[in-house]
Amino acid sequence: MNQPAMSAKKLRLAGVTKSFVAPRTGQTTLAVDDVTLDIEAGEFICIVGPSGCGKSTVLNLIAGLDRPSSGSIEKDGAPITGPGADRGVMFQDYALMPWQTAYDNVGFGLRHGTPGRGFTAQQREERIRHFIDLVGLKGAEKKYPHQLSGGMRQRVALARLLANGPDVLLMDEPLGALDAQTRLILQIELLRIWGQTAPRSERKTAIFITHDIEEAVFLADRVVVMSSHPGRVRAVLDIDLPRPRSESVRADPRFGHLAEEIWELIRDEAYRAIGGSADTASPLPAPVI
Repeated sequence: MNQPAMSAKKLRLAGVTKSFVAPRTGQTTLAVDDVTLDIEAGEFICIVGPSGCGKSTVLNLIAGLDRPSSGSIEKDGAPITGPGADRGVMFQDYALMPWQTAYDNVGFGLRHGTPGRGFTAQQREERIRHFIDLVGLKGAEKKYPHQLSGGMRQRVALARLLANGPDVLLMDEPLGALDAQTRLILQIELLRIWGQTAPRSERKTAIFITHDIEEAVFLADRVVVMSSHPGRVRAVLDIDLPRPRSESVRADPRFGHLAEEIWELIRDEAYRAIGGSADTASPLPAPVI
């Protein structure tokens, strides 16, 4: 009797290495080395590590914005060879078009790109309205980016990402430029929009780069901890905190233990990255690095 084939992972990175060559000197820098990671459909993965550990490089490789020097990256069992509408990217700096309204920014891909194929004009309009409402921007559709707060701009960027319909969300420190209060609010909103109350089969697969250890613990199903020079996967931690998560989870002793465990893994390298020494530092809670 034939055994059923095992289902492919949503994303599979196998022995991924990436080197960069300086155009003037020809010097080669090994940015990431032998990164191997399996990601399931519907997972929320956060990647943390000291500055310069290659977090953004890994994200760009998954997005297809760059190619690995060696190793392979697959999505649903097929190799990733370039950018695709099935993978949406969200950056820290919003990347909004300043001459377009919030409404037009959200709908740009639906009107002018691959994501809008197969939609009627009415279906596109309904989809834009749906995601504007979902991120809480109803009433601000006609405003331009310079008329919006940082948090509202990031909501526009998130609505645009979701409106394009990717099944993998790639987010590179999207909340990093926000003030502390707005950041906490958007962490909760992000989990709501991602669908933390829905079955995993109905959720998007999310990969989220952050320097904030507590943010990673709050958001993630698993946290990938990277070391630097070159970037390697040092550990992968399961975040065994129940969903749905609210602010109260931060008071759970397990939350603090997980944050401290991650900080201990990267503490020495984080201090070296800023020219200091962990041996002479005073004990502090796990910081934003």
